[in-house]
Amino acid sequence: MDYKDYYKILGIEKRASQDDIKKSYRKLALQFHPDRNPGDKKAEDNFKEINEAYDVLGEPIKRKRYDSIVETWGVKGEDPLADFGTTHRGGRNPGGKKAADPYSDIFADSGFSDFFEQYFGPGSGFEHFTSTRIPIKGEDFKIETIITLEEAYNGTTHQLTLSDQSVSLKLKPGIEDGKTLKMKEKGGPGIGGGENGDLFIEVKVSKHERLERRGADLFLIQPINAFLAAVGGKIPVQSIARSVNLSIPAGTDNGKVFRIKGMGMPQYHDATVNGDFYVTVALSVPKNLSDHDKEIIRQLDCLK
Repeated sequence: MDYKDYYKILGIEKRASQDDIKKSYRKLALQFHPDRNPGDKKAEDNFKEINEAYDVLGEPIKRKRYDSIVETWGVKGEDPLADFGTTHRGGRNPGGKKAADPYSDIFADSGFSDFFEQYFGPGSGFEHFTSTRIPIKGEDFKIETIITLEEAYNGTTHQLTLSDQSVSLKLKPGIEDGKTLKMKEKGGPGIGGGENGDLFIEVKVSKHERLERRGADLFLIQPINAFLAAVGGKIPVQSIARSVNLSIPAGTDNGKVFRIKGMGMPQYHDATVNGDFYVTVALSVPKNLSDHDKEIIRQLDCLK
């Protein structure tokens, strides 16, 4: 009787957690499920083998017994029950006579290995219910979509085209860069009667040419003429939704920050509340002055 390395079959290490075992099984079951591989005998055999491995490793009590069997097998280099009479399927009683198997008709074509039937089949103290038609949830899909800052401000609807379907994604105003949304059962089709997988969409907000976003606030660096900063005045500044005339007091220094309340991004969970708009002035020195302009500046004593 050949030894079965169930850890190797599932592609996991012996120290794998029960959650890791489940994830690996689900991945392989999706890959080799008969519904996805009609008429493929090799895929069917692989599917039976991973079901057998999961039947054992997926249950802590069976897994513990399996680990004990493997340890003994590794030390002795042989079947740990070879010298003992058993009432397992195919086993012999102490007198050497083959034991009767009351389950032989039921499990004659179960597809399980002799190793499994010996240690985990009927008569071993365990019952198994593995089926090649168990329902399995479909594969989850992960994609990303890119929107503009204007679309993030106003909200938008994007049409996403997957391999075999078109999905309409509605985005609320104020959505943030990097936010992941879930659309239930819009992923891969389930098999064996299982539900469809889910679709996860990561939203990317592209950088704006003028504005920087930090949470719900918007920031703008606004160049202004040094003369305007000196004498004061008004300049138009443009956020996303609207433009306002910003008052620049006389004697404004370079780097001065002005805050305009409520002209930032709408809050994602409450679009009636907006962040603020921060404008940082950057003084620009006039260039290419005429001789007349230079003379006026000298008369104003601006060079002292």
